[in-house]
Amino acid sequence: MPKLTVVVPAFNEAEVLPIFHERLWKVLDGLSLQCDMLYVDDGSRDSTWDIMQSLAAADPRVGALKLSRNFGKEIALTAGLDHVDADAAIVIDADLQDPPELIPELVAQWQAGHDVVYATRSARAGETGFKRFTAAAFYRTMEMMSDVAVPRDTGDFRLLSRRALNALAQLRERQRFMKGLFTWIGYKQIAVRYMRDPRKAGKTKWNYWRLAQFAMEGITSFSIAPLRLATWTGLAASVFAFLLGIKVLAKALMHGDPVPGYPSLMVAVLFLGGIQLLALGVIGEYLGRNYNESKQRPLYFIEEERLPRA
Repeated sequence: MPKLTVVVPAFNEAEVLPIFHERLWKVLDGLSLQCDMLYVDDGSRDSTWDIMQSLAAADPRVGALKLSRNFGKEIALTAGLDHVDADAAIVIDADLQDPPELIPELVAQWQAGHDVVYATRSARAGETGFKRFTAAAFYRTMEMMSDVAVPRDTGDFRLLSRRALNALAQLRERQRFMKGLFTWIGYKQIAVRYMRDPRKAGKTKWNYWRLAQFAMEGITSFSIAPLRLATWTGLAASVFAFLLGIKVLAKALMHGDPVPGYPSLMVAVLFLGGIQLLALGVIGEYLGRNYNESKQRPLYFIEEERLPRA
């Protein structure tokens, strides 16, 4: 019988974890597959790890990994997928915004021959209009700027075949944008649409500052468009300055050389200085990524582990 592992990265999800676990197993018990589950505690500061241990002790089909500190969701997700030895894996968050009841449909598409089956949100309940707008803007910006067509309105909730898992295991970059990596590997991919529910308990870990950082990570991971934009902006500013210089020279030759106005001079200096600082910031982002990659540090360390035994 084919084997399926569900990977659940979690950080401070003690409030919702028992509800999630019960609801997920009701779904898995209805599948004609050998199923197990692997929780990954990303350095939680509440009782998340204690709950994971109790769940693993009560059921041999449940495993748990505890990372040595909070490495971030992308790394926690990588750690979980690294420990999957099944024919396929499903990634799902513990907050129940992604419904476990969709899993049979993901499995059906996998059994039909697809390597990656991703869940695309047709609606996002429980979120503000501004949050929905920024999320939509991010995915559409990624679509325009990236060399990889990251699916719109799609999170980490998806199924990965053994072939897709083996491909991901070869990608060991330190600054990871998993949504892009899932798409970059290629193979047969298909979407399954669903209505996203509001969080059942606890608080989201993604404030707007972290979301902005995440967006920057995604763009710089899979696109050099910001560097090209800086180049073209610099070129346009240079052409503008050259044409303005010709105009000033012609005016001086024809009408003399009056003293230029202070306000216009300050505007020009501040405009060009701002462009230069922006370009340097973009270059710095890419240099920082190269610096982090050059150190070749391990992606994560595991403090404790208890793998599924069934």
